[in-house]
Amino acid sequence: MKIPFNILNKTFLMHQDEYEKKILEIMRKGWYILGDEVKNFEIEFAKYIGSKYSIGVDNGLNALVLAFRELGIGEGDEVLVQGNTYIASVMGITMNRATPIFIEPDEFYNIDVNKIEDAITIRTKAICVVHLYGQASNMEEIKKIADKYKLHIVEDCAQSHGASFNSKKTGTFGIGCFSFYPSKNLGCFGDGGAITTNSELQNRDFRVLRNYGSEKRYYNEVVGYNSRLDELQAGLLRIKLSHLEELTNQRTYIANRYLNEIVNSKIELPKIRKGATSVWHLFIIKTNERDKLQEYLEKNGVGTVIHYPIPPHLSEAYKYLGYKEGDFPITEKHAKTILSIPLYNGMTDEEQSYVIDIINGYN
Repeated sequence: MKIPFNILNKTFLMHQDEYEKKILEIMRKGWYILGDEVKNFEIEFAKYIGSKYSIGVDNGLNALVLAFRELGIGEGDEVLVQGNTYIASVMGITMNRATPIFIEPDEFYNIDVNKIEDAITIRTKAICVVHLYGQASNMEEIKKIADKYKLHIVEDCAQSHGASFNSKKTGTFGIGCFSFYPSKNLGCFGDGGAITTNSELQNRDFRVLRNYGSEKRYYNEVVGYNSRLDELQAGLLRIKLSHLEELTNQRTYIANRYLNEIVNSKIELPKIRKGATSVWHLFIIKTNERDKLQEYLEKNGVGTVIHYPIPPHLSEAYKYLGYKEGDFPITEKHAKTILSIPLYNGMTDEEQSYVIDIINGYN
């Protein structure tokens, strides 16, 4: 049996008629940018997340860029961010000319709240909280620290659509930044993203910033961006959003099978923090024999991906920051020991059992 790491069109096939009907409806309407589909998606997504406002943008990276821009964070400012995140979390900071200050992760792969205060300086302006792999971060403690030091919170929710901490969804503790890249739990059929906020002023500013700095056509208030979610993607996202709970339940079912049935002393399974939920964007296992295990799985037809092999502080892009190997040992150990195994909507029980059996057979 051959099982790829992911099969993206499975979710399309589940509700193919709805998607195709919506595509034709939008194409025939003849309005493709900032129309009713975007407006309605923004309303529906805000309601789902539990925020007052949602602003559709073109991708998750630009959601982050706009968030830090709106907060006035720039050159000379510092933003705390976990070291083991995907590099886009960091780019949202540096594209505003601010400096990322890396924090080691905790046992749940999210930012270690016990290491945050030691990293705060007079230049610290915000905490970029990444809800990595689908699990909500320890927002109660992060919120306490942010309030104590008067820091902004920007949430990178690219992997956590619907995850919550103490029954409050990610994207509602600060400015929420979402990606709808096709592989995400709420993925569209191209690039897409959104920003969530409870501030009426921020809502207005984000709408201006995403549209060339203009609220009224041809009247530009600031130098903005071309960062709009298009009608077609918004309409398709509305369909997927209406089925998101069902899709999340499927992923949870698969994850629970892995947690209960993978039994191999060489492999460490992920853990869930008390008070947090995970939407299982990725299922990460950890082993000191990662490369050997990956080769074994590949030979047996099981696709895997490493999330992520090069930590941002050691990437060529951030060589100018001056970090070296050994500066963040936990982050660097994760990069050498973690492996993502197949978990996707539409994965059959037979496929799940095969992955479990193959992993249990590794020695």
